[in-house]
Amino acid sequence: MYYPQEIIEEVRARNDIVDVISGYVRLQKKGASHFGLCPFHNEKSPSFSVSQSKQMYYCFGCGAGGNVITFLQQYENASFPEAVKILADRAGIRLPEPEYSEEAKRKENHRARLLAVNKEAAKYFYYQLRARQGESGFAYLKNRQLSDETIHKFGLGFANKTSDDLSKYLKDKGFPEDLIREAGLATYDERYGLHDKFWNRVIFPIQDINHRVIGFGGRVMGDGTPKYLNSPETPVFDKSRNLYGLNFARSSRKNQFILCEGYMDVITMHQAGITQAVASLGTAFTEGQAALLKRYAEEVLLAYDSDGAGVRAALRAIGILREAGLTGRVLNFAPYKDPDECIKAEGAEAFERRISAAENSFFFEIRVLSGEFDLNDPAGKTKFHREIAKKLCNFSEEAERANYMEAIADKYHIGHDNLRKLVNAAAVQTGLIRPVERPKSGRQPKKTPEDNAKKVQRLLLTWLVERPEVYKKIKPYISPEDFTEELYQIVAQKLFAELEEGRADPAGMVDQFSDEEQQREVAALFHTNIGKLEKKSDAEQALHDVICSVKRNSYEYYSQRMGTDISALNQVIAGKKALEELNKMHISLD
Repeated sequence: MYYPQEIIEEVRARNDIVDVISGYVRLQKKGASHFGLCPFHNEKSPSFSVSQSKQMYYCFGCGAGGNVITFLQQYENASFPEAVKILADRAGIRLPEPEYSEEAKRKENHRARLLAVNKEAAKYFYYQLRARQGESGFAYLKNRQLSDETIHKFGLGFANKTSDDLSKYLKDKGFPEDLIREAGLATYDERYGLHDKFWNRVIFPIQDINHRVIGFGGRVMGDGTPKYLNSPETPVFDKSRNLYGLNFARSSRKNQFILCEGYMDVITMHQAGITQAVASLGTAFTEGQAALLKRYAEEVLLAYDSDGAGVRAALRAIGILREAGLTGRVLNFAPYKDPDECIKAEGAEAFERRISAAENSFFFEIRVLSGEFDLNDPAGKTKFHREIAKKLCNFSEEAERANYMEAIADKYHIGHDNLRKLVNAAAVQTGLIRPVERPKSGRQPKKTPEDNAKKVQRLLLTWLVERPEVYKKIKPYISPEDFTEELYQIVAQKLFAELEEGRADPAGMVDQFSDEEQQREVAALFHTNIGKLEKKSDAEQALHDVICSVKRNSYEYYSQRMGTDISALNQVIAGKKALEELNKMHISLD
């Protein structure tokens, strides 16, 4: 399925990439680009670059890259047409009826089949819960005080004790074994053949924000292990960028979310009318999930278990929320363990009062920290104050840091001047801004001639999109055939054709490749570091060296193939002449 190219270009043009990505990632302008923490891998130092001039993003850490459409595809786990539609709706563009290509139809159909097999599995689990074989699961949910309405709303189900009945049911419905396995519903081994992943478990279907079933969680009945089992990651299910219950919670209109640890906490809270509750999916809270929450609200309340593991998880989540630009508070359930237990003991109204009294996340951090020191001992008290000072250095905004310094000084009876001195000393030692550069290994792999050839070709492509006026000056000497890597040559052909028309659209070029890995490579080609060359003469010399290197590599490449490739002879003859001229000439950037 695809849309006419002119429509895609209009959608991209009407959705500035910095504005769009800022809704997911906290960006800061540095030089000509904006930087933030990459939403596609865990990192502490920002290496995710968004270029307004190129309308592209690129992560120097993991290599993720593309344009505004591919960003939504990766982040939202959306198909190309879905991403185009999201952006079209954002810009108020009315899309025509989509057209279809064979490749797009194949991908869309495969995705639809995965969603279909998940939907059918969810229906099967749902009906099994209400059948005789689901009595133990139904009794468990009733013992947890869930109403029939709540069980229906969340589509709760049951996986039978037998280990292959779901697989048989899905095959009878016409779903092939490889699709059932790819959806994470079954596994195969030589001893047992195809057998269900979930059995003897209460099933919690996991839905995306559009209420489509993308995966499952299962709670074992009895003493089996693991207690909770979740679907593996699939083409439609990415644990790090989905949240349980978000399909309901995003419409709560509370401008806040309550982040829980488990499915039952979420369900119990929704049943009690506290409909802003969500939970991470069997994994630790991630940066991607924080960015997802930021799309809908400004505040997140942490409702983790009150035990040691829950406190550690809350401390970790606080840092992630702060990096995402979200305000965090922490709920106190004492003397109860979790939200589910608290609501059942006290009721919804009392729980709402706990929500109103939730503790500022920084105060929570300091309170937990205080338990690590003997505050009756002057030495312990001094160490505690130094640790407070270090944590205050995490606030990069001076006004915010000053406000917290004042509040903490009053709360823990520290002299304001004394605390300020400790913060200044900590700032000298640690810095208020964390370094962007990553530590480098002492041993670097040796570069091969092929690596160097690739690098200069990437450099030239980056030069051409950043300084399109250069094209006319190098046109007599460089052709797409001088790019000896197949993908580089394809990109050069497309770029040179655009430059002939007086334009350069690197973001649009990404859309011309359907393979995700190729899209990442194309994005990388236009984000090679050409260095900061403040003097015009230095920039001109650097460009001249790059052009000569590309031509020299091309000459050597075709020279080696003259014996087997007749067409290489013309390239060698032309290359030798161009090299001679290039070595004599000066390329001006005026």
